[in-house]
Amino acid sequence: MKQLRIVHTTGFEYGGKALASYNQARLTPVTTPQQIVLHHRVEISPKPWTYTYRDYFGNEVLAFEVVDPHEALTVTATSTVQVEAAPLPEWATSWEQLARPEVSDRWTEYLMLPELVAPPDDLAARAKEIAAAATLPADAAREICAFVSGEIANAPGSTNASTPAAVAWRQRAGVSQDVVHLVLGALRTVGIPARYVSGYAHPVEHPEIGQTVAGDSHAWVEWWDDGWQPFDPTTCVSPGDTYVAVARGRDYTDVRPLAGIYSGAPTSRLFVDVDITRLG
Repeated sequence: MKQLRIVHTTGFEYGGKALASYNQARLTPVTTPQQIVLHHRVEISPKPWTYTYRDYFGNEVLAFEVVDPHEALTVTATSTVQVEAAPLPEWATSWEQLARPEVSDRWTEYLMLPELVAPPDDLAARAKEIAAAATLPADAAREICAFVSGEIANAPGSTNASTPAAVAWRQRAGVSQDVVHLVLGALRTVGIPARYVSGYAHPVEHPEIGQTVAGDSHAWVEWWDDGWQPFDPTTCVSPGDTYVAVARGRDYTDVRPLAGIYSGAPTSRLFVDVDITRLG
């Protein structure tokens, strides 16, 4: 069990004045049996009007608007979360069970293949080969994760938030978001419902108490196996007590930490900083 503090700061500086800004933030970690949010706050400057709700996927959303002219906008989310590693799941669901309506119909939105996650033909073909040889869907899922991870080099800056999975596959480079999108497409191609998880992962396997390190947003997958089972395809491990989940959805567009529109001067600078500290 670990207690982690995450400070996630996003800032916009404009080349002039923004006249109005309307945004949605998904920065609140979820509370589950393995993850308890002890403290959370979001500070926004300039002071906005705010409204909080839960979206279709159950994520907490902070909607806010700033209608006074401003030259900069800063959003800082501070969270303290207690995380306990879940026991490793017992893979049990069969291919026949996945094909039943109570699974395939219930989770049909996690079987869709929009452009952002649609796998290239060669990846789809390889996923089908892996599935055909696997006794259980979970066996296929883990092998697909390992295959994709081995093909994609970690190259920050090589893609952006709107890059389709096929582009990352073609250049064989990307970040965790791209690996997850490729895995989602491959899993869904073989009939395994799978969804996108956004959050944070402490970059140190055994972090020291009290030490603050620079982190980043991270992504992993959950596939259906008589319940949602998490797996990090970037590192090919099940997320443990150094992972903090924030939001879940079909792909990145459902879980963006901060999204919105504004009117006025063009953005001159955008920055994102994530600091992670183990407290206990």
